[in-house]
Amino acid sequence: MAKLIVDGKICNDDWQVVPADATELPDGRLIVSLAMWRDGDERLAGRDQVGVWLEADDDPAEIALALPSLPVVAVNFPKFADGRGYSTAALLRTRYGYRGQLRAIGEVLRDQFFYLERCGFDALQPPEGRYSDTQLEAALASLADFSEPYQAAVTPPQPVWRRHVREGLAR
Repeated sequence: MAKLIVDGKICNDDWQVVPADATELPDGRLIVSLAMWRDGDERLAGRDQVGVWLEADDDPAEIALALPSLPVVAVNFPKFADGRGYSTAALLRTRYGYRGQLRAIGEVLRDQFFYLERCGFDALQPPEGRYSDTQLEAALASLADFSEPYQAAVTPPQPVWRRHVREGLAR
């Protein structure tokens, strides 16, 4: 079973990302492509645990009205250098108010974990087999490398000078 980091913990993944060209759907909790979800694939009928994954060029506005009913939204990073998923995550959290699990999938590398969390991702799913358990533990520990980010982001939404009050100074 694949492993991922969810809310600062390493967990076994009980969701299955279904390839866009899948002919058969497995049992259990599924994360399907936007096209499969949008087209109302009859194989999804009657399933209550279905999430959607967005490609880098998909518009998150397409799922905006359905967000309250989606337990998981995944954003695919097709390659390390493609940063469009960061913007998608920020839009889902801020503009559309998504509160469910927001998962980074695809070419998700340890060097990106801190920044992915800052943009609103709460689940990080590197490719299966990319990291050993020891490497995932080290990656998890590295999320605490920066104690206080200076800039505002999705998390935390206030810049450091708004989050801290110095003694003796009135605001």
